[in-house]
Amino acid sequence: MKIAALDPFQGYKSAIDDQLEDAVAVLDAFHVVKLGTAAVDECRRRIQQETLGHRGRKGDPLYGIQKLLRAGAEKLTDKQWTRFENAIAARLEEHLVVYVASCAQQLRSAYRHPNTAEGRKIAEKVLATFASCPIPEIARLGRTLKRWRQAFLAYFDTARSNNGGTEAMNGLIELHRVARGFRNRESYRLRMLLIGGGLASPHLR
Repeated sequence: MKIAALDPFQGYKSAIDDQLEDAVAVLDAFHVVKLGTAAVDECRRRIQQETLGHRGRKGDPLYGIQKLLRAGAEKLTDKQWTRFENAIAARLEEHLVVYVASCAQQLRSAYRHPNTAEGRKIAEKVLATFASCPIPEIARLGRTLKRWRQAFLAYFDTARSNNGGTEAMNGLIELHRVARGFRNRESYRLRMLLIGGGLASPHLR
């Protein structure tokens, strides 16, 4: 089976359909979880504006827990949970942000489940419920996932296929390219191969 992992961008899907028509398109898990995190951020900013009339500032409850809202629930310490609960105790509207965060956690749990069959069931529940949610950020996320339904669910049928290795390598390359500002093409090529494990250091001596 040929598998092509991709971001949720139609241009990539069109290219795969055109050039790799026999390949199974799989929506990359990292980018799907990122969509969930983006929904949390968007809802937090909206509620912040509606309740306080300004963008997040130091001292604002929701702004102070923005990183906690985006983190995996299983990673939070007792102290962080206490901060989280204190921050949302003041206003009922802020509970909407917590609900959106719980939806993002549900999406994330589909990928984290050790059993892919059970993970797929969670993903199917997400597809069945998110699009009809009255909270606009979750409804929009649900519609996006429905458009990508086949590629979204393919993750659970293709031994968790993803492009994590490629993304990690791109991240290393971008970091070194921006930080170092190489001007010599050959030097740049060799150093990118080095950080990617494709060369031993004696090649650069």
